[in-house]
Amino acid sequence: MSATRHTPGAEPATPALEVSDLSVAYGGIKAVKGISFRIDPGQIVALIGANGAGKTSTLKAIVGLVPARSGKIRLFGKDVLGTPTHHIVAQGVTLVPEGRAIFAGMSVRENLELGSILKRDKAGMDARMQRVLALFPRLGERFAQAGGTLSGGEQQMLAIGRALMGDPRVLLLDEPSLGLAPKLVRQIFDGISEIARSGLTILLVEQNTRLALETAHQAHVLVTGEVSLSGDSQALKEDPRVRAAYLGEDVKV
Repeated sequence: MSATRHTPGAEPATPALEVSDLSVAYGGIKAVKGISFRIDPGQIVALIGANGAGKTSTLKAIVGLVPARSGKIRLFGKDVLGTPTHHIVAQGVTLVPEGRAIFAGMSVRENLELGSILKRDKAGMDARMQRVLALFPRLGERFAQAGGTLSGGEQQMLAIGRALMGDPRVLLLDEPSLGLAPKLVRQIFDGISEIARSGLTILLVEQNTRLALETAHQAHVLVTGEVSLSGDSQALKEDPRVRAAYLGEDVKV
């Protein structure tokens, strides 16, 4: 994939999501230290880095699950910092958390229908359901099964599908490949790329750096709560610092 590029002389598009000088702290511990980035509509942007780098804290701050100490968060130009989580979700931001958090005792169908709780139009819900089942056919094969009986990969498909049922404008994905078999990881990431091609904006946190860089348009490397590198994902994939630190390659930095 190539990143969205600005045509000379044209007005730049309003970012789907813009984070400016964002800081997050837990007590006296600073988890995120003044990071800034933007995502244009239809882009996939990845946040990569080691555990504890501040990636998940950034996602949680965007949806209001943890308070930001300072900074700005704009959704399509509108400042949403400090807005209650349910209002941010209603404005089109949905988080698929690490661990998936599906309802184990409910069927695949019921889990998906819950994703439409803020979108009660029957025709729209049916259309979104069909799109989700076309994206992840395994969910259709297991439509009546309890979510807790699915494999880890199938549960991840269900978690993403449930998020899509809410018709989001910006999708936040936290570690979608964690603990999954390689074959299912590829299916899920093929689905993520297909979602972006439909126009949805995606912010991706992913431990598999190689896969994240292959999937995203742009990427930002977080180190102890700060952005240390940013740029086109393909360029970062060739950066010797990224190759040595995150891709396991023996290169001179």
